[in-house]
Amino acid sequence: MKPLRVVSIGHSYVVGLNRAVMARVARLPGIELTVVAPKFFYGDLRPLHLEDSPNEAYRLQGLNARLTKYIHCFYYERLRTIIAPGAFDLVHAWEEPYIVAGFQIARAARHAGIRYMFRTAQSLPKAYPPPFRQFEKFCLHEAAGWVAGGTIVQRSLQARGGYPPLSEVITLAVDEEDFYPDEAEGEALRRQLGLTGPVIGFVGRLTAAKGLDILMEALEKVPPPWSLLALGSGPHGAKLQTWAAARGLSDRVKVLLVPHDEVPRYLRAMDLLVAPSQTTPNWKEQFGRMIIEAFATKIAVIGSDSGEIPFVIDDAGLVVPEADPSAWTTAIASLLESTEHRNRLAEAGLERCQSLYTSTRVANRYVDFYHRLMDVPHASGVFRSVTEAS
Repeated sequence: MKPLRVVSIGHSYVVGLNRAVMARVARLPGIELTVVAPKFFYGDLRPLHLEDSPNEAYRLQGLNARLTKYIHCFYYERLRTIIAPGAFDLVHAWEEPYIVAGFQIARAARHAGIRYMFRTAQSLPKAYPPPFRQFEKFCLHEAAGWVAGGTIVQRSLQARGGYPPLSEVITLAVDEEDFYPDEAEGEALRRQLGLTGPVIGFVGRLTAAKGLDILMEALEKVPPPWSLLALGSGPHGAKLQTWAAARGLSDRVKVLLVPHDEVPRYLRAMDLLVAPSQTTPNWKEQFGRMIIEAFATKIAVIGSDSGEIPFVIDDAGLVVPEADPSAWTTAIASLLESTEHRNRLAEAGLERCQSLYTSTRVANRYVDFYHRLMDVPHASGVFRSVTEAS
């Protein structure tokens, strides 16, 4: 039997660690995988150049991309040189269906007569203005199926209507080869950073939506000793440092921006991770990658009840009402005071990660879904069979 030829396209693949699931997909039998990513992309935290992956089983193809500062409007150059008739059996778009790049991929797949699917993390049933509304409509019509990045995403979009009937919840994953416990390394980094007492960690964009205001208010009432290690950048970075200085906490609060491949080392320096995301009129937490990364490194987690977070944590951590600073104070203090409680949650998180969120497990779910998609007919009849395309 000939392998199933898949091309997966996404701007997040510019970072090597973000291709971990696809690396596992490429190692599975019966799959021939090409990964397409921009050669350069303006990321949320810093400009990004395509990172190489010389030892992986997939073929990595870089394309020039334009307008990458504007996620809804960026597009790939010369995409149809990749998505050409007969080149693949399935196009997997890791771009939202309502943005220009998502529409571009769907249109290229239709032109080439290749089955197409997309992955979405949109957890709110939004109505988009033209032309994004038309982009989404086209993608929904063309897709053989779609992947929801979380339970809330699937429920919301199914209730909204218009989405293809075949869908699967397949979450983000954590690369078990990079994220794993190492207490000695964590202790060494704590000494290097001058962090004392239990270390509270935060990873992500430093913005109000990520709950920094709630966290600062909560920490004011958490008894010492403790330190805060915040990894990320954003407008609340300066606010966090000013807040710490005004309260004499500068020696206990570190705000750092580190490359993603160094995040595992910094996570190991934490005793617990907080994810206080806040729901806004236009956004709620779509998943919370930092939570499963903390799980994988055996770090206890406290998360808000915004969006997908309760589904990710389940009973492997503490879930706190998102906008209740006193509840956050109580939850943080309870874990700082009890090493036993922290360790129990850390063990539960590691077990949950190993059963659900490793790259290997998520890769197997994608491959199963790929094969299910190959049996889906298309209304316009443009899909050719695997045999015809081979």
